Amino acid sequence: MRSHTAVSPEEAADRLAIRELFDAYAHCADRRDARGQTALFTEDTRFVVYMDAKSAEPTQELHGRDALAPVFDNLNQYSATTHFNGQSTVVVNGNQADGESYTIAHHVTIGDDGRRTLMIASIRYLDQYVKQDGTWYFAERKLLVDWTETRPMHD
Repeated sequence: MRSHTAVSPEEAADRLAIRELFDAYAHCADRRDARGQTALFTEDTRFVVYMDAKSAEPTQELHGRDALAPVFDNLNQYSATTHFNGQSTVVVNGNQADGESYTIAHHVTIGDDGRRTLMIASIRYLDQYVKQDGTWYFAERKLLVDWTETRPMHD
């Protein structure tokens, strides 16, 4: 673990902007705002999904902002989602940065019988960020699912 060191006001502002970036990603996901979510990425972005974080091979790999919308639209299969962002580590180097962040994602499904099911996923994101025209974007986002649990919900 990295020890705390003094940061300049500029780096503090960059770190805050990056935190707001991945918070905006979760917000857009929960609001089903695929267009807003897509706008958080660079035009030439790379998005890689590992449904099993221990796998060497990705489940899905997408290139370019235009390829992202169908993936984000996939959240519409759930009646509700809630993403809680946890700890994060960001290293800023000029107009580029690398980071790791944790999320617990809750996905609610309503079956044909009207019963609700909750799937909880522990997700880590390994990100590369780039600052363009004063705004931070995801240049690359690797989504790694560490574990999931699915269980019935009770009223």
